[in-house]
Amino acid sequence: MLNFCRSPIGRYLHQKPEPMKRYLMALTLLTGAVSCEWIGNTPSFGDDFITYDIKAGNHEVERNLNTPFTASSMRFQAVFDSSCVYKTNIPENQNDINKLYGFSDCSSQHQNNSARFGWNWREGALRIYAYIYVNGVRQERELGTAELNELNSFRIDIRENTYVFTYRGIETVMPRHCSGGVGVAYKLLPYFGGDEVAPHDIRIKIRNL
Repeated sequence: MLNFCRSPIGRYLHQKPEPMKRYLMALTLLTGAVSCEWIGNTPSFGDDFITYDIKAGNHEVERNLNTPFTASSMRFQAVFDSSCVYKTNIPENQNDINKLYGFSDCSSQHQNNSARFGWNWREGALRIYAYIYVNGVRQERELGTAELNELNSFRIDIRENTYVFTYRGIETVMPRHCSGGVGVAYKLLPYFGGDEVAPHDIRIKIRNL
């Protein structure tokens, strides 16, 4: 870090340079720093995660926008906190899978063709799933568990007529209805449920990679 208080520039100001040189030097100092300690530091403006909030009584996140998706893979990281611990009103609904993140596919609505990671809180653990629709038929498979407040990495790859879900370094292959690109498709944001709405505010942080 450059410290103008002790630098040759600082000592130079105690000399008697020509008026124009003194003006240029003062301008450099004023535009470079207000304090002798700030030059050289890069300000921090927080992390690049997006916090998705699902308010109590809702299924969807606030300001839910389904932006276009055109890639052949999706990579992201997510953090679940204690708000993701919940109990459903009807005990069997505890098995319902909430949706984390993914995309529609095959130029169709997501309940016809799509690939997403899912999650739920069941039997004292936060469980992660591959969650897909293939020509209108839903399929899911449990992939493992996640710790609260832990950074988790997720990946979905399209390989012709299959989806490859990668979680904790393990690949899980799931069927796909079409082949080639996704066509006209959109991203799918976090969603609570299942049959029941969020019993309290749910927070999930996601960072695209």
